[in-house]
Amino acid sequence: MDKIKKPLPMLLRYAINLAIFAVFLFGVNALITGGSVPNYYTKVIVLCGINIILAVSLNVATGYLGQLPLGHAGFMAVGAYASALFLRAVPNLPEFVAFPLGIILGGIVSGIFGILIGIPALRLKGDYLAIITLGFGEIIRVVLLNIDSVLGFNFTYGAASLKNIPKYTSFFNCFLCVGIVCFLIHTLMKSKHGRAILAVRENEIAADSVGINLTYYKALGFTVSAIFAGVAGALYASYLGILNPSSFGFMKSIEILVMVVLGGMGSMVGSIVSATVLTAVPELVLRAFSDYRMIAYSLLLIVVMIFKPSGLMGQYDFSLTGLIDKARMGKLFRKGKGKKEKAGDK
Repeated sequence: MDKIKKPLPMLLRYAINLAIFAVFLFGVNALITGGSVPNYYTKVIVLCGINIILAVSLNVATGYLGQLPLGHAGFMAVGAYASALFLRAVPNLPEFVAFPLGIILGGIVSGIFGILIGIPALRLKGDYLAIITLGFGEIIRVVLLNIDSVLGFNFTYGAASLKNIPKYTSFFNCFLCVGIVCFLIHTLMKSKHGRAILAVRENEIAADSVGINLTYYKALGFTVSAIFAGVAGALYASYLGILNPSSFGFMKSIEILVMVVLGGMGSMVGSIVSATVLTAVPELVLRAFSDYRMIAYSLLLIVVMIFKPSGLMGQYDFSLTGLIDKARMGKLFRKGKGKKEKAGDK
């Protein structure tokens, strides 16, 4: 008699996913360093990675927590400038030390701003939260633009742009950060804290009635979202080597939100697919129509909201090891069913 196999152990699941990710990371990196991929396509791929981090980080606040912040570009700007100023201040520090420290610093500074904004802002809901976070994003942009005139010396260089930022970001370390961020968010959402965040999204009154601290978990989700937006900003600064406050305006926040909504709020794989498509297609296909990109985004968003309001992936999250388990269990179930039918015939 065949024994029904148990699902794959969790450690083996992580090992399989890690092996597949390592093959992708080292394989594509070998193609890029070997010159098989043109520089322009490499740039598009790296920008896809940065936008994936932005989308999955915003998905924590929008999809998992159920809030509507519109100032994600502000957190990205804080992380970008914090990391860039640090890297400019330590030119003699080795890259393998300076770059990780810059990424961590960008995340920490953005997280601090996330706490400062999140605690008062998340007492609000819906449109009010959207407005206050929108205001925060614009305040950050204006401060970065004009702070030099207040301080009396060059700090962010305002509209003249912050230049000479060491260019440490590459495909390898960018997508290594993508893998780490996705893993950390996945493990967070599978923990008791993640389940509490999901409970707050589903029904705040019910969550509060069973002892879940609404303010704490709202602030936690908002802060985690801000931290990873800062990481994306740090990667962005170290890739371009130049920063201008105009890159972090209101439309940047809307662009990130569109990625999350189109992919499906609450779906990490949806955010990854949407961020990749909405970054690559305008660059590779619609470059000549770049002025009309936001019109295309708007029309696409309208179509999706009419025909599939939950987004392309809804709340579904793809799991390769889950598919392996289903395939194994499905075959066994079909065998068992066949044996039962034969026994009944007898």
